[in-house]
Amino acid sequence: MDRVRVVALAVAVLVAAAAVAQAQLRGHGGPVRALAVAQDARSAISGSFDTSVIRWSLAKGAASEVLRFHDGAVNAVALLHDGRAASSGEDARIAIWKPGEAKPAAVLQGHKAPVVSLAVSPDGVTLASASWDHTARLWPLAGGAPRVLDGHKDNVNGIAFTPDGNAVVTAGYDATLRIWSLAGGAPEVVTLPTPLNSVAIAPDGEIVAAGADGKVYVLTAIGEIRGEVEIGTVPIIAVAVSPDGKLIAAAGIRGSVAIIDRATRAIERMLVGPGLPVWSVAFFPDSRTLLTGGTDRMIRRWDAIKGEPIGDVLAGAPEDPLAAYAGDPGAEIYRACVACHTLNGNEGVRAGPTLAGLFGRKIATLPGYNFSDALKTMDIVWTPETVSKLFEVGPNEYTPGTKMPEQRIGSPEDRAALVRFLERATK
Repeated sequence: MDRVRVVALAVAVLVAAAAVAQAQLRGHGGPVRALAVAQDARSAISGSFDTSVIRWSLAKGAASEVLRFHDGAVNAVALLHDGRAASSGEDARIAIWKPGEAKPAAVLQGHKAPVVSLAVSPDGVTLASASWDHTARLWPLAGGAPRVLDGHKDNVNGIAFTPDGNAVVTAGYDATLRIWSLAGGAPEVVTLPTPLNSVAIAPDGEIVAAGADGKVYVLTAIGEIRGEVEIGTVPIIAVAVSPDGKLIAAAGIRGSVAIIDRATRAIERMLVGPGLPVWSVAFFPDSRTLLTGGTDRMIRRWDAIKGEPIGDVLAGAPEDPLAAYAGDPGAEIYRACVACHTLNGNEGVRAGPTLAGLFGRKIATLPGYNFSDALKTMDIVWTPETVSKLFEVGPNEYTPGTKMPEQRIGSPEDRAALVRFLERATK
């Protein structure tokens, strides 16, 4: 082979390697819970269960700033119109960050429980927040008291502004969507068949919501159901609509992301990663490139049109912690828990305590983990019966004051399968 061809081949290999290196963003020490991409597509921001916020240079494929403030998981992030960023967390606080500054320029306080979703108004003057305290709030970014939107009967998991900026839509675990006019008055309430985890709004005002039943619901701007798309039987965690309004991305517990043609309500393709839960999705301004953040701590780039990863989808993925339990139905139910809990005490704690030695242990007594004060006063001992009850009624009711994400398992058979798996796996 002549020298010119050797040099050309070497350059091609280096370019390809650089493309793969930039395709995946590595830096978080825990599951990536939140993502936002800048309008110029040059930067992005992410939040993680590891309590950090990272600003990314998308051109370099590297972190430009690592920001630490929150006491607990960072559940939501947003990029403001003036270059600032917002983050919210398990600690019920919202931090406003100026570029290049290591401490928040402002802290918005008022929520009484984790703040799990943020949205910026089209005119850039208002920040909206959704919280597990059953409320949403509208914060004037120039300062002043927020407007409190009160009415949900359970956690508020998602919030989005309408394109005209005249209303916000909230999605709750009480299975309702609520459309709030910024002019005031009572909201329009739409009840759906399932608890809701996420909401997004298309440029033409169409509303997209999804939740526990594995379906994506599409509604008109006034809340009339236009259709539904069944993705699977497991919960959908996050949804996003492409800036041009043509595509919906729906991410779930099983680790795949459905790309849906919004006009036809048809699943065009599935983005399949390492098989671990995907917690966050965000489109680039080109409406083609998609970022996903997952349990494996990676932020991945995808070509949503081709349905292909940009770079090696499995690069850097950890070993599946449930590989040894293949075929166990309880292990599949537990897969939603691997983001926060380990089964082996040698792996330490994550956002939640290790479950090693769980049965027979009193609640909030595991050494080395900072439990909520409310849990320390409880007299619960973990047994098959108490673990089953936890998932029957939900953590918020059974263990008030917990930081554990709200989740219920309605099927007695599924609860029994999970308990049998935990008895086997946590010894």
